[in-house]
Amino acid sequence: MVEKIKNIVVFVKDFQAARRFYRDLLGLTPGQETEYMMEFFPSQGTSLGVSLAMHEAAQKLVGRHTGITFDVKGLDELCKTLEEKGARFTEPLERTPWGKMAVVADPDGNEFALVEM
Repeated sequence: MVEKIKNIVVFVKDFQAARRFYRDLLGLTPGQETEYMMEFFPSQGTSLGVSLAMHEAAQKLVGRHTGITFDVKGLDELCKTLEEKGARFTEPLERTPWGKMAVVADPDGNEFALVEM
């Protein structure tokens, strides 16, 4: 019986650039890391894996909207910092009836929604 989601994996081609983006720019809580995969949010139930796309099937998954949404505290400040450090937004910060949202892309073009309710 399936009980929960263990992790969600995003595939990248430039592992070093991904490390800087996820760990340094977004400030995600790091976990285990190998030469081809890193983990974030290790103690929060479901973790985020970022993996080097080594196989053809994985390479086809690089550079798309991931469907992953990060819950952010201080979204205005985070977006300003990301913009100053050269992050690319595919959807700018906007206010909606349910909160604020922006969509940011990692160096390989994988997109993530950033929301603050």
